Amino acid sequence: MSRLPALLAFATLVLGGCSTTHFTSTWQDPETRAGALRGKTVAAIFLSKDANLRRASEVYIANDLTNRGARGVTSYSILPSSNTDGEAAREILKNAGVDAAIVMRIAGKDQKVTYHPGSTSAFYGGFGPYYSYGYSALYTPASVSTDTVIAVETLIYRLSDDKLMWASISNTTNPDNLSMLIDETADVISKRVGK
Repeated sequence: MSRLPALLAFATLVLGGCSTTHFTSTWQDPETRAGALRGKTVAAIFLSKDANLRRASEVYIANDLTNRGARGVTSYSILPSSNTDGEAAREILKNAGVDAAIVMRIAGKDQKVTYHPGSTSAFYGGFGPYYSYGYSALYTPASVSTDTVIAVETLIYRLSDDKLMWASISNTTNPDNLSMLIDETADVISKRVGK
């Protein structure tokens, strides 16, 4: 029963098919082995001034981490909301037994305009077939489409020595809303880091 919301979110993403997420850049510490987060307590941190978006995003990321073998926890349940001191936050998380932190933030938003030229299908048969075809030939008029592209920065730190384990920038095209953007980005990151 608890898997129903995750299945619904997955179905919405797959059936919606409107948004796509891909990496524009990634970096992984060469000493970090595959599966380094399995069995570890990992804090999900989403940097946003919108408290509701932050909480919803952190819950999704923490649940996704847990489903992939780590123990995901939300940072809002550990850190005071007024704390913006990074070193103090790291100490609080370490004292709470957190081994690593995955930090995500919206890094940018852009509009991509694409021109699609018109087209007509060509027919190179005889006169008779063409005469019949000509009446049914379709012309596709030129059009312009605008896509929204959102960039998300994701960093994963090991807290014991404050070491960066993973860094990436991903772009999502035409997300339905910010929650779906974070859901899809978290899925892509989790699959890639889990390798």
